[in-house]
Amino acid sequence: MPEGDTVFLAGKTLDRALAGKTLSRSDFRHPALSTAELSGRTVLGVRTVGKHLFTRFSGELSLHSHLKMDGSWEVYAPGARWRHPAHQVRVILDAGDVSAVGFRLHDLELLPTAEESRLVGHLGPDLLDPQWTDEHEDRAVAALAADGRRELGLALLDQRIMAGVGNLYKVEICFLLGVTPWTPVSEVDARGAVRLARKLLLVNAWRHDQCTTGDLGRGRQNWVYERTRAGCFRCGGRVRVAEQGVDVHKRPTWCCPRCQRGPVPAR
Repeated sequence: MPEGDTVFLAGKTLDRALAGKTLSRSDFRHPALSTAELSGRTVLGVRTVGKHLFTRFSGELSLHSHLKMDGSWEVYAPGARWRHPAHQVRVILDAGDVSAVGFRLHDLELLPTAEESRLVGHLGPDLLDPQWTDEHEDRAVAALAADGRRELGLALLDQRIMAGVGNLYKVEICFLLGVTPWTPVSEVDARGAVRLARKLLLVNAWRHDQCTTGDLGRGRQNWVYERTRAGCFRCGGRVRVAEQGVDVHKRPTWCCPRCQRGPVPAR
């Protein structure tokens, strides 16, 4: 699942490739936008907010995309072979010497640039906002601490509290705080959790490899995330995995009972 840093890097890649260029062709393969045409518009820039991405065009128009669980934006030279099959393509934006291709983009919408807040106004502070201030931190801390009975893992994934944390960082933040994801929010330092979340996303924002241990070696990048077989990276002990959340919000969640205090489901 793409997390805030993945979307941030995708946005920066698109911005470098397209900003200032005029589209020679647009091809939407999405039911809601099948007749849309952007040829002749200039790309003004690309903005990201949490896990949302906005490509802005001349004429006060923006293309919103959300990567959901498996979406991606990739940049190619014209005519280059794509790394994914054509049936996964949802949009192609050609601009001179580059072609930006969106794969498996479930959410796509064209809207006036002035209305972008309609899609992201409900979100908490963006952890990768370049204009981040103490006020942003205070807002996130207050929102996180508002329901002390809530499981920390579920609260960290709530984009209304702070935008950008996905399942990987949820698991690793809990490990680094020394508590299980099922621990009530009231038992942790909310400000410490917010600062740790922002630190981890900032460290990984400009690279494709997501690392929370500081060791980029293969199989050494995470403390407990997806380490059911390998064991805890710190103590080598058995890592437990169980589901957290319900319905569409259910996620596999890892923890080390030896290094993390707090409740752990039986399975």
